[in-house]
Amino acid sequence: MSSGDKYSVSKFPQSRIASFDICAVSNLKHYVSVILEVDITESRKRVKELRSNGVKITFFGWLLKGIATAIQKHPASAASLKNKREIIIFNSVTISTIIEKEIEGTKVPIPLLIKNVDSKSAEEISLEVENAKKVDAGRKTVVLNKKSNRFERFYYMLPGFLRRAVWRYILINPKFAYEKMGNVAVSSLGMSGNVNAWFIHKSIHPISFGIGSVTKKPLVVNDLVEVREVLNMTILLDHDVIDGVPMAKFVRDLVNELSL
Repeated sequence: MSSGDKYSVSKFPQSRIASFDICAVSNLKHYVSVILEVDITESRKRVKELRSNGVKITFFGWLLKGIATAIQKHPASAASLKNKREIIIFNSVTISTIIEKEIEGTKVPIPLLIKNVDSKSAEEISLEVENAKKVDAGRKTVVLNKKSNRFERFYYMLPGFLRRAVWRYILINPKFAYEKMGNVAVSSLGMSGNVNAWFIHKSIHPISFGIGSVTKKPLVVNDLVEVREVLNMTILLDHDVIDGVPMAKFVRDLVNELSL
């Protein structure tokens, strides 16, 4: 770019096109947004102790395991609506999360699908995520550790209204959706920076988590004010498949699981 140019133009990776389409069709879901502060002081200590003893575990891996454990107790929280008459409850938890990769000098979020999270240990989940970070990604990479098929490559050539029609078809076919994108989404945007904030994200998954930063805040513990490590979190729960009271019970058990 010469000194006289006022702007530059660059192409974005194909994976961003799917993000645009998901944002466009996300309004078809009837989400209830839950904004949480979770005291993870003891959990962070536990993870640090495990690491000091040679256990290869990350806090994010432990977090995903905690989310899967809470969903196991309340499987309807990650269920899908079918034809407005039936609810499909899946017997295992498959999480779609985001790994940031550098492609041609630009950091790009690429999805990673972690299957059967409920039956894996926090160490196994941590290793899977860390290995995914080492995988090479190119401009045409859509999902990490997965080779795109012919239809998926063709999808990016379609005009916008046809691409969004594909996503609407996926939403009304829960079994197909589960195989392609899992039943849980976890976005850890806030963990990349120490910002005391929450973000209300977009999703089409049955349940979706927006993980914010971990900050130190004064909390009352056993009638005493202490400085604690607090995780900011946003949850999107599909009101079409789960009602208010079950939602509250799920959130309660999730907080208890993450606070251990």
